[in-house]
Amino acid sequence: MEIILNGKTVDVAEGLSIADLVAQKKLNPQVVIVEYNYQLANKDSWPDIKLRSGDRLEILHLVGGG
Repeated sequence: MEIILNGKTVDVAEGLSIADLVAQKKLNPQVVIVEYNYQLANKDSWPDIKLRSGDRLEILHLVGGG
């Protein structure tokens, strides 16, 4: 199925959760946030949010500094 990830169309497996996608991309969940269909997704809910065709996600890395 196709989703929009950071502005690009990508194919992902049916039944994939946000947590699965973050792990698949080898991202550290402690330093990323996920916007799911224009809403900030709470990290605690990532395993429960199953992706559907056409969903829009933005995965952003938190950057510290001054």
